[in-house]
Amino acid sequence: MLRISANVTLDDSEIELNAIRAQGSGGQNVNKVSTAIHLRFDILASSLPDIYKERLLKLSDQRISSEGVIVIKAQSYRTQEKNREDALQRLRELLQSVTVTQKKRRPTKPTKSSQRKRMDSKTKHGKTKSMRGRVKDF
Repeated sequence: MLRISANVTLDDSEIELNAIRAQGSGGQNVNKVSTAIHLRFDILASSLPDIYKERLLKLSDQRISSEGVIVIKAQSYRTQEKNREDALQRLRELLQSVTVTQKKRRPTKPTKSSQRKRMDSKTKHGKTKSMRGRVKDF
């Protein structure tokens, strides 16, 4: 049972975990033992609330395939148990990131004094630059 929030949990049957051989250095251990975990989670077939599904499918995350399947490969640790925990934790973080709603931005206007200061500094800078020009003889 994977707990996402106080109200939302995922059953273990919805998450597909496969042990595979890890890549990279590690000597004989890498060649013999399947310690990496390949996690697959089908968003559309899951028991998640519809709002979670919509937000997940809208994400532009490379871990989410075009068919709506989240694929996570965990191979950081030398043991299968730690890699399984890591994969489940990464899935939990991905699902929790969707629950946070962005605060709506209220457009604001600059104050009159800040506008005046900006215009004054621009005219001052313009005068300084105009003083750098050629001197005219009369």
